[in-house]
Amino acid sequence: VQLQASGGGLVQAGDSLTLSCVASGSTFNRYHIGWFRQAPGKERVFVAGVSRQGGSTTYAESMKGRFTISRDNVKNTAYLQMRNLKPEDTAVYYCAAHNVGFEFRRASDYNIWGQGTLVTVSS
Repeated sequence: VQLQASGGGLVQAGDSLTLSCVASGSTFNRYHIGWFRQAPGKERVFVAGVSRQGGSTTYAESMKGRFTISRDNVKNTAYLQMRNLKPEDTAVYYCAAHNVGFEFRRASDYNIWGQGTLVTVSS
C-alpha cells in the first residue's frame, strides 16, 4: 500500500482542519494507521492512531479532545480532524501504516509513510 496525505494549509488559531490520507491498493484494511507530526527543528512525534477496522483509537495526551482520527475502509482513506488549532500545532503531518501487533505510538513500528502535508497555524 502507498499513502498520500493532503489537506494541510495556513489557518488561524482556533480554526479547524481535516487531513486526509488516501491509500492505494486493496489491502488498506489490513493496516493500522497513525498520524505523526514534525515541527521545525523537532523530532517526529505521535499524534493519533486507529486500528485496522477503526474500532480502536489512541491519541497523544496533548491532542485528546481536539483531534479525532477515523478511517473509511471503503474509500481507502484515513482522516485526522483537528479543532481549535494552536500555533504550536504547526508542523508537517504524516500518515503511516503498519500491520504488526497493536502498538500505535512507536514510529519505528510503521513501515509505510506518506509524504507529509504542512499545517501552519497563525496566531
